[in-house]
Amino acid sequence: MSATTTPTSVVRAAGEGERRWFAGGGVVTWKVRAAESNGAFLMFEDRMEQGKVTPLHIHPDTDETFFVLEGEILMHLDGTETRVSEGGMMLATRGLPHAFMVTSTLARLLCVQTPGNIESFFWDASDAIADDIDSGEVDFDRIAASAQRSGGMTILGPPPFAH
Repeated sequence: MSATTTPTSVVRAAGEGERRWFAGGGVVTWKVRAAESNGAFLMFEDRMEQGKVTPLHIHPDTDETFFVLEGEILMHLDGTETRVSEGGMMLATRGLPHAFMVTSTLARLLCVQTPGNIESFFWDASDAIADDIDSGEVDFDRIAASAQRSGGMTILGPPPFAH
């Protein structure tokens, strides 16, 4: 017997979606939860301030796509650094070592994870926030613990950027 799914649609206007403070630094506004796409993908907008940086990591079972809506980031993809600014995008396929750093005052990224199997990592490493809150505590220990529990991310080492 095969499972069937019911077609659904999701419409969210600019600024709509649940807002959460991600412990890695940044306000995440959820646009499509994994369940809403039957697990095919998840999508969120990530608003981050200058200096936000990620450790070098991989997603073993997920492709990660960023589209830069505003600002600029420095991407480290498999040993190569590239600046990606407004209108640009990057794709880190599953298993590809990557990291990024926000180089502009503010950056907003549209992030798509395919499939949506990594949602528990992001949810476990974030807290719901009110519309008037734009910051919170950065807690890389929480990120590492969530990554270990979910298996959605493997941290390979510290941020690879020279400061």
